[in-house]
Amino acid sequence: MKLRLLARTSSLVRGAAAGLAAAFNAPISAVLFVIEEVIGRWTAGILGSVVLSAVSSVVVMRWFLGSESLFRIPAVEMKRPTELIAYAVLGVVGGLAAVTFSSGIAWLRPVCKSLPRWTQYFQPAVAGLLIGIIAVLGAPQVMGAGYEYMDQAMHGQFTWEFLGILAGLKILATLLSFVSGTPGGMFAPTLFIGAMLGAAVGGAEHVLLPHLTGSPGTYALVGMGVLFAGFLRVPMTSVFMVLEVSGNYSIIVPVIVANTFAYVISRALQPTPIFDLLTRQDGLELPSMEEQREEGILHVEDAMQPADGPVLDASKTLEEAIHLLDHSEIEQVLVKLTPTGWGSVSKQQLLTMANEGRGVTTLGALLSIAPLPYLHPDHPLETALRYVDRWPLVPVVNRADFRKLEGVVTQRHVLERYREFGEG
Repeated sequence: MKLRLLARTSSLVRGAAAGLAAAFNAPISAVLFVIEEVIGRWTAGILGSVVLSAVSSVVVMRWFLGSESLFRIPAVEMKRPTELIAYAVLGVVGGLAAVTFSSGIAWLRPVCKSLPRWTQYFQPAVAGLLIGIIAVLGAPQVMGAGYEYMDQAMHGQFTWEFLGILAGLKILATLLSFVSGTPGGMFAPTLFIGAMLGAAVGGAEHVLLPHLTGSPGTYALVGMGVLFAGFLRVPMTSVFMVLEVSGNYSIIVPVIVANTFAYVISRALQPTPIFDLLTRQDGLELPSMEEQREEGILHVEDAMQPADGPVLDASKTLEEAIHLLDHSEIEQVLVKLTPTGWGSVSKQQLLTMANEGRGVTTLGALLSIAPLPYLHPDHPLETALRYVDRWPLVPVVNRADFRKLEGVVTQRHVLERYREFGEG
């Protein structure tokens, strides 16, 4: 069962990477999206299969359609570092737009799902009618993916006021489509909204500050990344998505600045990512990659305690060891082995051997002490769970000097720390 589940998960991951890579001619972004949002972490096996899927799909797509990037803009020229403030403003606006978009879905989708079941047959038709009315009234650009209109926006063929209206109407159209049960995708609408919003903000800033050097195409591309980072909550993917769809590396600094502002604002105002929001509305509780990345991680040093009582050396005789333990209530002590390593022995074992008359023999010669596993303070605490149920005392040693004891952990220490963490 577990193997079948892993196989299905692996297939889904590869399919997601292949589809995204082919749709946007963006293999790097596809790989990053899968790692950043779908699986949250990567291993060599997963990374290899995902990369092969993304690359193979892009090779096939380019064989038929060519290798040109989706959009092309002139090189970005920043004469003054202060111009980054203009892109930061775009990041703030984009973050607020992303929150508006996701909040609309969060509010309206449950409302539509709570209506009588028979209405769900008509909701897509009503949504289509409303979107058609928007198109007839003068904004046909909101229908479909809209790549050609995005290209026109990048080349300054719309006024900044109209671009702002298009961004708002596309949010409305996508919202109507999605909540009615006929979603047309998330990625293309996000790129469209971001491009229109970015070009609108750029145009408005040029009116107020004519000395800015950024072109409409620059602001439109940065806007794409801004909505990706704020709405889909994939900050790394959003940077490479813009680079790949534009084929222009010089835009990277404005993209990073704007995306950071958008991502931080979106997270602050809408703590639940959009994909988690949708699954929870459908009655599913799937692991949230963003929440898992943000979770506090306990380390061994959080549960580590100083070693109670003496630490014996394997070169000591049995009599010396018993003498050291005479006034100690500790039942289990550590033994420093020669030349390296750690073991443990109980007081009862030592007393039994002393009664047998072997007091002059060294502990190293007397005891067949199997080396204990040891931990380091910076190990994740979950690593300790593999050992504390089999060994009553596990040494925690310094990474630079394995013979230097930092402390010990026991099963009780580990469980108490997890209990405190859960209560906190």
